[in-house]
Amino acid sequence: MTRQKVVHVVSDSVGETAELVVKAVASQFNGGHVEINRHSFIESTQDIDEAINSVDELNSLIAYTLVIPELKEYLDRRSAEKGIFSVDLLSPLLHVFEDFFKQEAKHQPKLIRRMDEAYFKKIEAIEFSVKYDDGKDPRGLKWADLVLIGVSRTSKTPLAMYLAHHGYRVANVPIVLEVAPPKEIFEIPRSKCVGLTISPEKLNEVRKERLKSMGLNAESNYASMERIFEELDYANRIMKRIGCPIIDVSNKAIEETANLIIHTLKRGRGL
Repeated sequence: MTRQKVVHVVSDSVGETAELVVKAVASQFNGGHVEINRHSFIESTQDIDEAINSVDELNSLIAYTLVIPELKEYLDRRSAEKGIFSVDLLSPLLHVFEDFFKQEAKHQPKLIRRMDEAYFKKIEAIEFSVKYDDGKDPRGLKWADLVLIGVSRTSKTPLAMYLAHHGYRVANVPIVLEVAPPKEIFEIPRSKCVGLTISPEKLNEVRKERLKSMGLNAESNYASMERIFEELDYANRIMKRIGCPIIDVSNKAIEETANLIIHTLKRGRGL
């Protein structure tokens, strides 16, 4: 009876990439029926020895992805000593990339894992900021990295989305003259709240343009200077009650305001 062929996947990370490559190649032989044993998170020569000692040299081969040159060389030597077929899945492409980019590879394991974690953190932050945009659910404020407050048209939503793309979970709450602010904004630490203000003239200009774009009367109460002064005064009192930092967004780009907010957060609570 023919013994099952075994491919030992040796990796300094999880080994998913190497396993997928092995399966793709194995599919070209005998219907892809091959046993795969993973040896993940290889970090030392001792780890390699343990992997090598578990290999049946008569019926197995080793496919590996190791980026640390010393470990690669050690595995090559040990597998040769035991007469085990071994194949380096990473180095050929790595060398081509070095030639292409005209620079040496970092040779640091688990970098793709870190990239994946950063990506999923960003996606989670974006989903959070969409869910808790414009005061939709004040109960979520306690889970936010940052809460933005301000009157209408102070760029709360664009700022929240920009910061979310940098991995911050941001909620924003509009301050409306006729509506009491949610009690939750007085319960969160003031160090994670930022107030946004704007000059009355700039807000008047922005609101008029907003009304025009919606096909509405630009002279409505929403854009009146009297209304704007009342709103800004009301919002300022709330911000002072909370004790949060206040940023004037009158003549600032989103990126500039976002950088100020990040700097304020880091200075205030070591983010």
